[in-house]
Amino acid sequence: MTTIAPLAVSDRDEWLALWRGYLTFYEASLSDEVTDATFERLIAGEELHGAVARDADGRAVGIVHWLTHSATWTTTTYCYLEDLFVAPATRGGGVGRALIEHVRSWADDAGCRKVYWLTQQSNETARALYDRVATSTGFVHYEIPLHA
Repeated sequence: MTTIAPLAVSDRDEWLALWRGYLTFYEASLSDEVTDATFERLIAGEELHGAVARDADGRAVGIVHWLTHSATWTTTTYCYLEDLFVAPATRGGGVGRALIEHVRSWADDAGCRKVYWLTQQSNETARALYDRVATSTGFVHYEIPLHA
């Protein structure tokens, strides 16, 4: 049985292991400063929000992070599911679906108009789940890196 709860300070070490797994999956690296600041902002729960999924033995097996923002196509807000990661050994067991549902429920309670997210086109395993729980919009993602 999977349980999901908001991230707490006591989750730091387990969150960090999952966060590093997520970054490795996307072949990304971040400084310790950014990682530390991210965790602090998630714990504050003001602009960023996070939750951890635990298995029946209480082990952290997944994380999800999200934020809300104003939008020009609604009078409320949108919820952007920014990061979703499930430990490889527990994939296929419903943890990812439960984390998405957690965010969907939170966003619904918060009055958001929709939940949306991005993934790599080649992420076929995750996309199989996403195709079951959401609708692909067909949009293509572009970005311009800035030097902030």
